[in-house]
Amino acid sequence: MGEVLLDALIDSAKVFPFLFLMYVLIEFLEHRTNVSRNKNLLRGRLAPLLGSAVGLIPQCGFSVMAAKLYDKKLIRTGTVLAVFLATSDEAFILLLSSGPAAAAVAPLIVVKFAVAVGIGYLANALTRREALSELGEGEEVHGTPCGHDHEHDKPVKQYLVHPLLHSLEVFAYLLAVNVAFGIAMHFAADAITGFLQSGRWYQPLIAAAVGLIPNCASSVLITQAYIGGYITFGACAAGLCSNAGLGFVILFKSGKKWRRNLALLAVMFAVGVAAGYAVTGVSLLFA
Repeated sequence: MGEVLLDALIDSAKVFPFLFLMYVLIEFLEHRTNVSRNKNLLRGRLAPLLGSAVGLIPQCGFSVMAAKLYDKKLIRTGTVLAVFLATSDEAFILLLSSGPAAAAVAPLIVVKFAVAVGIGYLANALTRREALSELGEGEEVHGTPCGHDHEHDKPVKQYLVHPLLHSLEVFAYLLAVNVAFGIAMHFAADAITGFLQSGRWYQPLIAAAVGLIPNCASSVLITQAYIGGYITFGACAAGLCSNAGLGFVILFKSGKKWRRNLALLAVMFAVGVAAGYAVTGVSLLFA
């Protein structure tokens, strides 16, 4: 058991420096990102396309901002779905730092981008009569990483303290997941192997449900399960497509329009499952 814990700690520690550097870079590039000044980006014909592109950036800020804009009726349903479906929290960072599994980043980006753009335009077409509002005089909408409003913090806190705290948070999740997987393999390796061989068609359902959990831990769990070989690429795609970061926390926070929010949640789950099965089917064809 001690060896399992040590291996989990070493594997998690290897990722930490990469996590920290990535979050510092993201903080520099994305801090105080504000697309609300350009209305063409909010409600123009390219909105789902651009929403899908920015959603791929590995941080929660864009899904938080999209949720805020949607709650104010500043963007359409298809646009917020595009951002949510493209969002993956820490998944790409973990995959890039994992060695062999890094090869999955490019196809995963292609899958998520295609799904987000397609569903975004479809939903906007179905809700083309959706009424939109206007920003008030001087009003702006910001999305900061993981939804924390620290726009007025000093540079040291913005670009060092917050990335460090975020990295430590993800490290804790990662360590917990690695320990759990290590213990599971230690005591139930045969059962897990049997499930992997027979449960290919159940995995997208389970992964998509886990992906709906609005927390960094869900994307960490799904990604590490794929890196460790516990789930298929199709299941990974299902879970990461349904994962919207903290977007749904913002939508459900006010307690209003809960029927609309539940409907969006159901769409995210259905699209994630469908994407997972489609990827699994394609993988089998070319296996």
